[in-house]
Amino acid sequence: MKPTAIITGAGTGLGKELAKLLSNDYHIVLVGRRAALLNEVSAEISGTAIRCDITKEEDLEKLYKQLKSQDLLPVELVVNNAGVGHFGPLNEAQPDEWDEMFKTNVKGPMLLTKVLLPEMKAAGKGTFLNILSTAALRGKVNESGYVASKFAFRGFSESLAKEVEPAGIRVVRAYMGGMNTPFWDESDHVKNPGKMRSPKEVAEVIVKRMWDEDEIEV
Repeated sequence: MKPTAIITGAGTGLGKELAKLLSNDYHIVLVGRRAALLNEVSAEISGTAIRCDITKEEDLEKLYKQLKSQDLLPVELVVNNAGVGHFGPLNEAQPDEWDEMFKTNVKGPMLLTKVLLPEMKAAGKGTFLNILSTAALRGKVNESGYVASKFAFRGFSESLAKEVEPAGIRVVRAYMGGMNTPFWDESDHVKNPGKMRSPKEVAEVIVKRMWDEDEIEV
């Protein structure tokens, strides 16, 4: 039986492409909020689709119980990929948009990690692949809230790496620029996302390098 990998935000974009590439070596559990998209990818790779909002503890409790009932624990690879962004000048920003970004980009990965980590520690192995974006490396115009959330996620990831290293667990941090994905569908922050790299290209680089490098800038 293949080891288990969980990918959040797996219905579209980079999450979907990572799921397809990693399905050769792992049984992929696709997690997200849109069941139809998850089911479509799951059928393509013979994975398991579970609708789950990672920002809600009750959803994560159900996710854990489902994994346990299907004998999919411990998870060997966790890809914290789900993310959301709101962009524009700070004086036009809405506090509820900040809340959404910090819940999805920071709190969600922290909660999922907390749920899965004990069994990974008991197994003495495992990898977290945290998708951070170059917004976790430097400030950008009209992205103050988004960049703040990604810097927070980076801080969590770096601290977690030091905490779990003695247990034989790795935390890989991937920093990539913009991609041509549905991430931009409801934003005019990027005028022509079609000129960006495809998520397939980025996924291929990450999967090639993640086994030997703890930090990947694409």
